[in-house]
Amino acid sequence: MKTTIYYFTGTGNSLAAARKIAERLRDCELVPIASLHTTSGDIVPPSERVGIVCPFYFSGLPVMVAEFAGRLDLSHAKYAFSVITLGGPSGASALRQLDSILKKRQDHGLDAGFSVTMPGNYILMYSAPSGKKLEEILAKADEQIADITGSVSRCEKQALPFSLIFHLLYMLIYPRFTSHVHTDDQKFAVSDKCTSCGTCAAICPAGNIEMVQGRPVWKHRCELCCGCIHLCPVQAIQAGAMTEKRVRYRNPSVSLADLKQRPEEKL
Repeated sequence: MKTTIYYFTGTGNSLAAARKIAERLRDCELVPIASLHTTSGDIVPPSERVGIVCPFYFSGLPVMVAEFAGRLDLSHAKYAFSVITLGGPSGASALRQLDSILKKRQDHGLDAGFSVTMPGNYILMYSAPSGKKLEEILAKADEQIADITGSVSRCEKQALPFSLIFHLLYMLIYPRFTSHVHTDDQKFAVSDKCTSCGTCAAICPAGNIEMVQGRPVWKHRCELCCGCIHLCPVQAIQAGAMTEKRVRYRNPSVSLADLKQRPEEKL
């Protein structure tokens, strides 16, 4: 059975997970959600099995993913699944949010939903893991992904997980996150270390960064993936003094070129 996996990624975790699933499923196409963001109309997958892989933001979906899900037509799909990557234990609230969005426009929601614990890297709050701890998290994630792929290859249906704690957190903090996420880039600034390489603009999934006179300017349609901070080759981008000493992160199986998700951008 042919599979289409749509993914959203900032620092590579969700892309790495999507790739590993695709490699094991074989007849599988990977499509970055960012590449569809400026298009209009319904999105009709060219396959019978459809997956959505994305990170967990403030107990819910990235805003771009939620908007994408509202346009996704699953009327011809036989099996739909999602994988949520996160630094914590459960993506239940995001999976249920996604299922609810899909069911608003059609009878078909998610047939199965999974969570994969990967290196947390929300640099505005904490440092990403490194060294042995990082290796252990990635190794365990590979085991989870292998189990998930087995279930997906067999098109196994399962009830979506539920967590009361994460549901309550979703109700409390997700609306606040979505209300200001696009303008939170006002926290970001670039130092004199900037080399005008344009990496930040090229990898931004929202196309939120424009190079003006060789320096990045944020255009207030941010998704708060923090890829620009993490992936700057000279660590010239900060969100105040709190990020200066925090560890930068990129999934080790993903290159900078892989993170260019919008076809019009160049590295």
